[in-house]
Amino acid sequence: MEPTDELEDRPIWRDPRAVALMMTASLTVMTAATISPALPGLEKQFASGETHTLLIRLLVPAPSLAVILVAPWCGAIADRSGRRRMLLAGLILFIISGSAGLVLPTLASIMVSRFCLGVALAMIMTAQTALMGDYFSGRALHSISSAQVSARNFGGFVFIVIAGMLATIEARLPFAVYALPALALPFFWRIIADPPSSMPVEQHTTSAAPSRLQPIVYFLALGQMVTTMLFFVMPTQLPFFLSGQGYSSPAMTGAALGTLMLAGGSAALYYPHLRAAIGHAGNWACGFGLMALGFAALVTTKTGMAVFFGCAAIGAGYALAIPGFIALSLGATAPDRRGKTGALLTGSVFLGQFLSPLISSPAISEWGWRVSGIGIAAVLGTLALISAVAFQHVRRDAI
Repeated sequence: MEPTDELEDRPIWRDPRAVALMMTASLTVMTAATISPALPGLEKQFASGETHTLLIRLLVPAPSLAVILVAPWCGAIADRSGRRRMLLAGLILFIISGSAGLVLPTLASIMVSRFCLGVALAMIMTAQTALMGDYFSGRALHSISSAQVSARNFGGFVFIVIAGMLATIEARLPFAVYALPALALPFFWRIIADPPSSMPVEQHTTSAAPSRLQPIVYFLALGQMVTTMLFFVMPTQLPFFLSGQGYSSPAMTGAALGTLMLAGGSAALYYPHLRAAIGHAGNWACGFGLMALGFAALVTTKTGMAVFFGCAAIGAGYALAIPGFIALSLGATAPDRRGKTGALLTGSVFLGQFLSPLISSPAISEWGWRVSGIGIAAVLGTLALISAVAFQHVRRDAI
Protein backbone atom coordinates (compact mmCIF):
# COMPACT_ATOMS: atom_id res chain seq x y z
CA MET A 1 0.00 0.00 0.00
CA GLU A 2 1.58 3.28 -1.15
CA PRO A 3 1.01 6.60 0.61
CA THR A 4 -2.16 8.22 -0.65
CA ASP A 5 -2.97 11.75 -1.71
CA GLU A 6 -6.69 11.15 -1.25
CA LEU A 7 -7.19 13.87 1.38
CA GLU A 8 -7.27 16.30 -1.55
CA ASP A 9 -10.71 14.96 -2.43
CA ARG A 10 -12.40 14.60 0.95
CA PRO A 11 -12.30 16.27 4.35
CA ILE A 12 -9.69 15.03 6.80
CA TRP A 13 -12.23 13.99 9.40
CA ARG A 14 -13.74 11.48 6.96
CA ASP A 15 -10.55 9.42 6.90
CA PRO A 16 -10.42 7.34 10.12
CA ARG A 17 -6.64 6.99 9.90
CA ALA A 18 -6.26 10.77 9.89
CA VAL A 19 -8.64 11.07 12.83
CA ALA A 20 -6.63 8.50 14.80
CA LEU A 21 -3.35 10.31 14.10
CA MET A 22 -4.85 13.66 15.13
CA MET A 23 -6.12 12.14 18.38
CA THR A 24 -2.68 10.79 19.24
CA ALA A 25 -1.09 14.15 18.36
CA SER A 26 -3.24 15.86 21.00
CA LEU A 27 -1.52 13.76 23.69
CA THR A 28 1.61 15.87 23.26
CA VAL A 29 -0.03 18.83 24.97
CA MET A 30 -1.90 16.65 27.46
CA THR A 31 1.41 15.41 28.87
CA ALA A 32 2.51 18.77 30.24
CA ALA A 33 -0.65 20.86 30.40
CA THR A 34 -2.80 18.46 32.40
CA ILE A 35 -0.52 18.36 35.43
CA SER A 36 -0.14 22.15 35.77
CA PRO A 37 -3.39 22.85 37.69
CA ALA A 38 -2.49 20.09 40.18
CA LEU A 39 0.87 21.57 41.22
CA PRO A 40 -0.34 23.90 44.01
CA GLY A 41 -2.34 21.09 45.63
CA LEU A 42 0.57 18.66 45.35
CA GLU A 43 2.85 21.23 46.95
CA LYS A 44 0.55 21.30 49.97
CA GLN A 45 0.37 17.49 50.15
CA PHE A 46 4.16 17.09 50.00
CA ALA A 47 5.23 20.21 51.91
CA SER A 48 8.52 18.85 53.29
CA GLY A 49 11.21 21.34 52.33
CA GLU A 50 12.99 22.76 49.31
CA THR A 51 13.78 19.35 47.78
CA HIS A 52 10.12 18.47 47.43
CA THR A 53 9.35 21.95 46.12
CA LEU A 54 11.93 21.47 43.36
CA LEU A 55 10.64 17.98 42.52
CA ILE A 56 7.12 19.33 42.17
CA ARG A 57 8.37 21.96 39.71
CA LEU A 58 10.17 19.23 37.75
CA LEU A 59 7.02 17.14 37.33
CA VAL A 60 6.09 19.22 34.27
CA PRO A 61 9.35 18.97 32.24
CA ALA A 62 10.24 15.41 33.35
CA PRO A 63 8.41 13.70 30.45
CA SER A 64 10.12 16.02 27.94
CA LEU A 65 13.55 14.96 29.21
CA ALA A 66 12.56 11.29 28.92
CA VAL A 67 11.38 11.85 25.33
CA ILE A 68 14.72 13.43 24.38
CA LEU A 69 16.65 10.48 25.84
CA VAL A 70 14.62 7.58 24.39
CA ALA A 71 13.27 8.92 21.09
CA PRO A 72 16.28 7.71 19.01
CA TRP A 73 15.78 4.17 20.30
CA CYS A 74 12.09 4.38 19.47
CA GLY A 75 12.90 5.36 15.90
CA ALA A 76 15.16 2.37 15.36
CA ILE A 77 12.62 -0.03 16.88
CA ALA A 78 9.76 1.42 14.84
CA ASP A 79 11.68 0.89 11.60
CA ARG A 80 12.47 -2.72 12.50
CA SER A 81 9.28 -3.86 14.24
CA GLY A 82 6.60 -1.70 12.64
CA ARG A 83 4.73 1.36 13.86
CA ARG A 84 1.42 -0.20 14.94
CA ARG A 85 2.93 -2.29 17.71
CA MET A 86 4.86 0.67 19.10
CA LEU A 87 1.90 3.05 18.94
CA LEU A 88 -0.47 0.71 20.77
CA ALA A 89 2.13 -0.23 23.41
CA GLY A 90 2.87 3.46 23.93
CA LEU A 91 -0.82 4.25 24.39
CA ILE A 92 -1.22 1.55 27.04
CA LEU A 93 1.90 2.74 28.90
CA PHE A 94 0.65 6.35 28.59
CA ILE A 95 -2.68 5.49 30.22
CA ILE A 96 -1.12 3.52 33.07
CA SER A 97 1.80 5.82 33.88
CA GLY A 98 -0.17 9.04 33.41
CA SER A 99 -3.07 8.11 35.67
CA ALA A 100 -0.83 6.45 38.29
CA GLY A 101 -0.49 9.80 40.04
CA LEU A 102 -4.00 9.28 41.37
CA VAL A 103 -2.83 6.58 43.79
CA LEU A 104 0.98 6.72 44.10
CA PRO A 105 1.91 7.42 47.74
CA THR A 106 5.16 9.41 47.38
CA LEU A 107 6.45 12.29 45.31
CA ALA A 108 9.41 10.17 44.17
CA SER A 109 7.10 7.50 42.78
CA ILE A 110 5.06 10.15 40.96
CA MET A 111 8.29 11.46 39.43
CA VAL A 112 9.13 7.95 38.17
CA SER A 113 5.67 7.69 36.64
CA ARG A 114 6.27 11.00 34.84
CA PHE A 115 9.47 9.65 33.29
CA CYS A 116 7.54 6.55 32.19
CA LEU A 117 4.94 8.88 30.69
CA GLY A 118 7.72 10.50 28.66
CA VAL A 119 8.84 7.10 27.37
CA ALA A 120 5.25 6.37 26.35
CA LEU A 121 4.97 9.72 24.57
CA ALA A 122 8.22 9.11 22.68
CA MET A 123 6.82 5.78 21.46
CA ILE A 124 3.48 7.32 20.46
CA MET A 125 4.80 10.39 18.67
CA THR A 126 7.59 8.53 16.85
CA ALA A 127 5.14 5.96 15.50
CA GLN A 128 2.47 8.58 14.81
CA THR A 129 4.82 10.78 12.79
CA ALA A 130 6.14 7.82 10.79
CA LEU A 131 2.59 6.65 10.04
CA MET A 132 1.76 10.07 8.61
CA GLY A 133 4.41 9.45 5.96
CA ASP A 134 3.27 5.83 5.52
CA TYR A 135 -0.38 6.71 4.94
CA PHE A 136 -0.26 10.05 3.09
CA SER A 137 1.80 11.94 0.53
CA GLY A 138 1.76 15.20 -1.40
CA ARG A 139 -0.95 17.67 -0.46
CA ALA A 140 -2.56 15.08 1.79
CA LEU A 141 0.63 14.90 3.88
CA HIS A 142 0.63 18.68 4.30
CA SER A 143 -3.04 18.59 5.26
CA ILE A 144 -2.55 15.97 7.98
CA SER A 145 0.61 17.76 9.23
CA SER A 146 -1.35 20.96 9.79
CA ALA A 147 -4.32 19.05 11.20
CA GLN A 148 -2.18 17.52 13.92
CA VAL A 149 -0.94 20.98 14.92
CA SER A 150 -4.56 22.09 15.13
CA ALA A 151 -5.44 19.00 17.20
CA ARG A 152 -2.63 19.77 19.63
CA ASN A 153 -3.88 23.30 20.17
CA PHE A 154 -7.58 22.52 20.52
CA GLY A 155 -6.81 19.41 22.58
CA GLY A 156 -4.54 21.38 24.88
CA PHE A 157 -7.26 23.95 25.44
CA VAL A 158 -9.81 21.27 26.33
CA PHE A 159 -7.41 19.33 28.58
CA ILE A 160 -6.37 22.44 30.52
CA VAL A 161 -10.00 23.40 31.14
CA ILE A 162 -10.92 19.89 32.32
CA ALA A 163 -7.82 19.59 34.51
CA GLY A 164 -8.45 22.99 36.04
CA MET A 165 -12.02 22.04 36.94
CA LEU A 166 -10.90 18.73 38.46
CA ALA A 167 -8.12 20.42 40.46
CA THR A 168 -10.71 22.58 42.23
CA ILE A 169 -12.31 19.38 43.57
CA GLU A 170 -9.16 17.47 44.58
CA ALA A 171 -5.49 18.05 43.82
CA ARG A 172 -4.84 14.65 42.27
CA LEU A 173 -7.95 14.40 40.11
CA PRO A 174 -6.23 15.95 37.03
CA PHE A 175 -4.22 12.72 36.76
CA ALA A 176 -7.49 11.01 35.78
CA VAL A 177 -7.42 12.91 32.48
CA TYR A 178 -4.54 10.68 31.37
CA ALA A 179 -6.91 7.72 31.40
CA LEU A 180 -9.16 9.26 28.73
CA PRO A 181 -7.26 7.64 25.79
CA ALA A 182 -8.44 4.26 27.12
CA LEU A 183 -11.87 5.09 25.68
CA ALA A 184 -10.34 5.26 22.19
CA LEU A 185 -8.12 2.17 22.41
CA PRO A 186 -10.59 -0.09 20.52
CA PHE A 187 -10.71 2.53 17.74
CA PHE A 188 -6.92 2.68 17.50
CA TRP A 189 -6.67 -1.11 17.57
CA ARG A 190 -9.04 -1.39 14.60
CA ILE A 191 -7.81 1.52 12.49
CA ILE A 192 -4.02 1.61 12.91
CA ALA A 193 -2.22 -0.87 10.68
CA ASP A 194 1.29 -1.24 9.34
CA PRO A 195 1.37 -0.72 5.56
CA PRO A 196 3.90 -2.89 3.69
CA SER A 197 6.33 0.03 3.56
CA SER A 198 6.71 -0.01 7.35
CA MET A 199 7.08 -3.76 7.86
CA PRO A 200 10.29 -4.89 9.58
CA VAL A 201 13.38 -4.02 7.60
CA GLU A 202 14.45 -7.65 7.16
CA GLN A 203 11.18 -8.48 5.38
CA HIS A 204 11.22 -5.84 2.66
CA THR A 205 14.83 -4.95 1.92
CA THR A 206 17.42 -6.65 -0.21
CA SER A 207 21.09 -7.08 0.55
CA ALA A 208 21.63 -3.43 -0.27
CA ALA A 209 22.66 -1.16 2.56
CA PRO A 210 19.75 0.60 4.27
CA SER A 211 19.07 4.14 3.14
CA ARG A 212 20.26 7.08 5.20
CA LEU A 213 18.43 10.24 6.15
CA GLN A 214 19.04 13.17 3.82
CA PRO A 215 20.90 16.19 5.28
CA ILE A 216 17.80 18.31 4.63
CA VAL A 217 15.92 16.24 7.23
CA TYR A 218 18.42 17.19 9.95
CA PHE A 219 18.25 20.83 8.86
CA LEU A 220 14.44 20.83 9.04
CA ALA A 221 14.54 19.17 12.48
CA LEU A 222 16.92 21.91 13.65
CA GLY A 223 14.54 24.56 12.29
CA GLN A 224 11.64 22.95 14.13
CA MET A 225 13.66 22.88 17.37
CA VAL A 226 14.59 26.58 17.14
CA THR A 227 11.02 27.61 16.27
CA THR A 228 9.62 25.56 19.17
CA MET A 229 12.23 26.97 21.56
CA LEU A 230 11.22 30.53 20.70
CA PHE A 231 7.50 29.76 20.88
CA PHE A 232 7.72 28.07 24.29
CA VAL A 233 8.83 31.34 25.84
CA MET A 234 5.07 31.96 25.97
CA PRO A 235 3.78 29.08 28.12
CA THR A 236 6.89 29.09 30.34
CA GLN A 237 7.33 32.85 30.88
CA LEU A 238 3.97 34.49 30.14
CA PRO A 239 2.56 34.18 33.71
CA PHE A 240 5.60 36.06 35.08
CA PHE A 241 5.38 38.71 32.35
CA LEU A 242 1.71 39.33 33.05
CA SER A 243 2.37 39.54 36.78
CA GLY A 244 5.02 42.19 36.13
CA GLN A 245 2.51 44.11 34.03
CA GLY A 246 0.01 44.15 36.85
CA TYR A 247 -2.13 41.24 35.62
CA SER A 248 -1.60 38.86 38.53
CA SER A 249 -4.93 37.04 38.23
CA PRO A 250 -4.68 33.38 37.12
CA ALA A 251 -7.79 34.03 35.04
CA MET A 252 -5.84 36.52 32.90
CA THR A 253 -3.05 33.99 32.35
CA GLY A 254 -5.57 31.30 31.47
CA ALA A 255 -7.37 33.58 29.03
CA ALA A 256 -4.10 34.60 27.36
CA LEU A 257 -2.89 31.01 26.99
CA GLY A 258 -6.34 30.00 25.77
CA THR A 259 -6.10 32.70 23.09
CA LEU A 260 -2.66 31.37 22.13
CA MET A 261 -4.03 27.84 21.64
CA LEU A 262 -7.29 28.74 19.93
CA ALA A 263 -5.52 31.05 17.47
CA GLY A 264 -2.98 28.32 16.71
CA GLY A 265 -5.65 25.67 16.24
CA SER A 266 -7.61 27.89 13.87
CA ALA A 267 -4.59 29.07 11.85
CA ALA A 268 -3.33 25.52 11.32
CA LEU A 269 -6.54 24.69 9.47
CA TYR A 270 -5.63 27.30 6.83
CA TYR A 271 -2.06 26.09 6.35
CA PRO A 272 -2.76 23.76 3.35
CA HIS A 273 -4.53 26.54 1.44
CA LEU A 274 -1.84 29.10 2.21
CA ARG A 275 0.96 26.70 1.26
CA ALA A 276 -0.78 25.87 -2.02
CA ALA A 277 -1.02 29.59 -2.81
CA ILE A 278 2.42 30.87 -1.79
CA GLY A 279 4.57 27.76 -1.28
CA HIS A 280 6.77 26.75 1.66
CA ALA A 281 8.97 29.85 1.72
CA GLY A 282 6.00 32.21 1.56
CA ASN A 283 4.22 30.29 4.30
CA TRP A 284 7.29 30.43 6.57
CA ALA A 285 7.54 34.17 5.89
CA CYS A 286 3.95 34.58 7.11
CA GLY A 287 4.44 32.32 10.13
CA PHE A 288 7.69 33.85 11.36
CA GLY A 289 6.40 37.34 10.58
CA LEU A 290 3.29 36.83 12.70
CA MET A 291 5.36 35.49 15.60
CA ALA A 292 7.71 38.49 15.36
CA LEU A 293 4.77 40.89 15.31
CA GLY A 294 3.22 39.17 18.31
CA PHE A 295 6.35 39.34 20.48
CA ALA A 296 6.94 42.98 19.51
CA ALA A 297 3.35 43.96 20.36
CA LEU A 298 3.48 42.04 23.64
CA VAL A 299 6.51 43.85 25.06
CA THR A 300 6.09 47.34 23.60
CA THR A 301 2.39 48.04 24.24
CA LYS A 302 1.11 47.97 27.81
CA THR A 303 -2.57 47.25 27.29
CA GLY A 304 -4.76 44.21 27.82
CA MET A 305 -5.66 44.15 24.14
CA ALA A 306 -1.98 44.02 23.18
CA VAL A 307 -1.56 40.92 25.34
CA PHE A 308 -4.35 39.09 23.56
CA PHE A 309 -3.28 40.33 20.12
CA GLY A 310 0.31 39.27 20.80
CA CYS A 311 -0.77 35.82 22.01
CA ALA A 312 -3.04 35.32 19.01
CA ALA A 313 -0.33 36.37 16.53
CA ILE A 314 2.33 34.15 18.13
CA GLY A 315 -0.01 31.15 18.31
CA ALA A 316 -1.16 31.58 14.69
CA GLY A 317 2.40 32.12 13.42
CA TYR A 318 3.72 29.02 15.14
CA ALA A 319 0.86 26.93 13.77
CA LEU A 320 1.67 28.10 10.24
CA ALA A 321 5.42 27.54 10.57
CA ILE A 322 5.53 24.04 12.07
CA PRO A 323 3.65 21.80 9.55
CA GLY A 324 6.14 22.46 6.76
CA PHE A 325 9.02 21.07 8.81
CA ILE A 326 7.09 17.84 9.38
CA ALA A 327 5.72 17.30 5.88
CA LEU A 328 8.97 18.12 4.06
CA SER A 329 11.00 15.89 6.39
CA LEU A 330 8.70 12.90 5.84
CA GLY A 331 8.57 13.58 2.11
CA ALA A 332 12.38 13.42 1.94
CA THR A 333 12.61 10.14 3.88
CA ALA A 334 12.64 6.60 2.46
CA PRO A 335 9.90 4.30 3.85
CA ASP A 336 12.35 2.17 5.80
CA ARG A 337 13.65 5.22 7.68
CA ARG A 338 10.44 7.05 8.58
CA GLY A 339 10.66 5.77 12.13
CA LYS A 340 14.05 7.45 12.48
CA THR A 341 12.67 10.68 11.03
CA GLY A 342 9.70 10.47 13.38
CA ALA A 343 12.07 10.10 16.32
CA LEU A 344 14.22 13.00 15.11
CA LEU A 345 11.22 15.31 14.74
CA THR A 346 9.77 14.23 18.09
CA GLY A 347 13.08 14.75 19.85
CA SER A 348 13.57 18.17 18.25
CA VAL A 349 10.20 19.41 19.53
CA PHE A 350 10.83 18.33 23.09
CA LEU A 351 14.44 19.49 23.05
CA GLY A 352 13.15 22.91 22.03
CA GLN A 353 10.63 22.83 24.89
CA PHE A 354 13.29 21.76 27.36
CA LEU A 355 15.87 24.36 26.28
CA SER A 356 13.41 27.26 26.10
CA PRO A 357 13.22 28.14 29.82
CA LEU A 358 16.91 27.35 30.32
CA ILE A 359 17.81 30.04 27.77
CA SER A 360 14.96 32.54 28.18
CA SER A 361 15.01 32.77 31.98
CA PRO A 362 18.64 34.01 32.26
CA ALA A 363 18.09 36.35 29.30
CA ILE A 364 15.01 37.92 30.86
CA SER A 365 16.74 38.22 34.23
CA GLU A 366 19.71 39.97 32.62
CA TRP A 367 18.02 42.27 30.08
CA GLY A 368 14.36 42.38 31.11
CA TRP A 369 11.26 41.49 29.18
CA ARG A 370 11.29 44.43 26.77
CA VAL A 371 14.81 43.91 25.44
CA SER A 372 14.46 40.12 25.41
CA GLY A 373 11.09 40.28 23.65
CA ILE A 374 12.42 42.67 21.02
CA GLY A 375 15.42 40.36 20.56
CA ILE A 376 13.13 37.37 19.95
CA ALA A 377 11.08 39.47 17.54
CA ALA A 378 14.28 40.47 15.71
CA VAL A 379 15.36 36.83 15.31
CA LEU A 380 11.92 35.83 14.02
CA GLY A 381 11.77 38.89 11.79
CA THR A 382 15.12 37.91 10.27
CA LEU A 383 13.83 34.39 9.59
CA ALA A 384 10.71 35.90 8.01
CA LEU A 385 12.85 38.16 5.81
CA ILE A 386 15.04 35.25 4.67
CA SER A 387 11.92 33.23 3.86
CA ALA A 388 10.40 36.19 1.97
CA VAL A 389 13.56 36.59 -0.12
CA ALA A 390 13.50 32.86 -0.89
CA PHE A 391 9.83 33.15 -1.85
CA GLN A 392 10.57 36.00 -4.25
CA HIS A 393 13.48 34.04 -5.75
CA VAL A 394 11.29 30.97 -6.32
CA ARG A 395 8.50 33.11 -7.73
CA ARG A 396 10.87 34.89 -10.12
CA ASP A 397 12.28 31.58 -11.37
CA ALA A 398 8.76 30.29 -11.95
CA ILE A 399 7.85 33.22 -14.24
